[in-house]
Amino acid sequence: MREINTQFPDGKQFWLDETSSAGSWDASEMTADGNIFAALPAASLAEELVTALVSQPNIRIERIVSTGQTSPPDFWFDQEWNEWVILLSGSAQLLFEDEPSEGENDARPLAAGDYVYIPAHRRHRIIWTDPQQTTVWLAIHFR
Repeated sequence: MREINTQFPDGKQFWLDETSSAGSWDASEMTADGNIFAALPAASLAEELVTALVSQPNIRIERIVSTGQTSPPDFWFDQEWNEWVILLSGSAQLLFEDEPSEGENDARPLAAGDYVYIPAHRRHRIIWTDPQQTTVWLAIHFR
C-alpha cells in the first residue's frame, strides 16, 4: 500500500483504506490474470468497487467500477502519484480545479475509450457517472 494525501471531508483516506467511503480495497483481490469485465455487479453499488490488479512500489493498476457514484460535494482529489486513467465502458464527467469553469457544466465528458493523464497534485473531482450503466475505469497510478 502507498501513502496518499487524498482524504474525504470525514478524514477517511481514499480507496487505499479498507474503511474508506470511496470503495473497498483488499490486496487479496490482486490476480495474475483475468478479464477486466469479469464479475461486474448486476445491480447498483452503494460505493465504487476498486480492485487492485497490480501493486508494486512505484506503480498501482486498478479497475474501478462506478454505478452513479460521484465525488462528495466540495471534495477534490489531490493525489501524491501521477494517474493515467481510461474509461473502458460507461460514461462520466471529470472536473479539474485549475481549468476555467463556470461550474460543473464545464466538466470534461468521458465516454468509452477516452483517457486522461492527471499529474500528481492536480486537483480534480468526478461530478457524474452514469447511473443507468456500469462505468469501468482502468487507472494506472505511478511515480
